Amino acid sequence: MDHLDEILAGCRRQERQAQEKLYRQFYPVLFALCRKFFDDKHEILTAINNGMLKVFKNIDQFDDQKGAFFNWLYTTVRNAALTQLRDQKTQQFDYDELDDKMGFESAENPFDKLSASDVIVYLSALPVATRRVCGLFYLDGFSIKEIGESLDISDGTVKWHLSEGRKKLKIIFEKIF
Repeated sequence: MDHLDEILAGCRRQERQAQEKLYRQFYPVLFALCRKFFDDKHEILTAINNGMLKVFKNIDQFDDQKGAFFNWLYTTVRNAALTQLRDQKTQQFDYDELDDKMGFESAENPFDKLSASDVIVYLSALPVATRRVCGLFYLDGFSIKEIGESLDISDGTVKWHLSEGRKKLKIIFEKIF
């Protein structure tokens, strides 16, 4: 496998082979990332491809002095997936608007003790809308307000999805552990 610096240099020169190597190298982790947002494989691939296109177009903006390439790539693809979600307007999902009077219990992250592959399996058991919210909150560290703005839903609805996700995961965890 070629060294990442060599692949990035080739991508900066817009060499197709280098772009393909970069795509293939990070495809598994990007697929897992986008699977948190979409059920349909076509939508997952669309999000990955849109994100990687942004990576290739903006590769000159990456500065290794500011952070690791993987973090920049991951954030770029995640933002592309969120943009794709926003473009779909999330109208195909039922988000019941709730008010802040409904209880939301904040506790420790239920995924802290699990491996990454286990987290993906457990999240996939949740409804799509709840999976998206839980993935953004627990795995990506978004705040409730940021999630609400990203998905164009109220903070109360975000809290409800987090609460529902925790309830459903608690049932799953009780059966397993």
